[in-house]
Amino acid sequence: MEYLIIALKLIVGLSILNVWLVRSKKPTPFRGGSARNIEEEFKAYGLPVWFMHVIGTVKIVLAILLIASIFYPQVEAVSAYGIAFLMLGAVFMHIKISDPLKKAFPAFTFLVFSLFIALI
Repeated sequence: MEYLIIALKLIVGLSILNVWLVRSKKPTPFRGGSARNIEEEFKAYGLPVWFMHVIGTVKIVLAILLIASIFYPQVEAVSAYGIAFLMLGAVFMHIKISDPLKKAFPAFTFLVFSLFIALI
């Protein structure tokens, strides 16, 4: 079970870092509405650009903490629950703008993975 938790931490943490640091300006099939990048996605949700920066910073910090929790278990709960909370918000944003469910799939998956990490 320990190796599964480590794998999930790496999957979630590295995926979030990839989205926010590597692919933030690139289109993906999972962006909200017809957005081609993260800034357009936040606009599609009706959220201001400054909020995108806040959420991005928090997600990056939590992703780093989740990966660090492999070696420092005392940060596991705050990082896993924090990511779960943000992923719940992402799922609701997709629902808010009537996106097809497939667009919310990554956020929902990371929500489930994060809760699994926190609760096991």
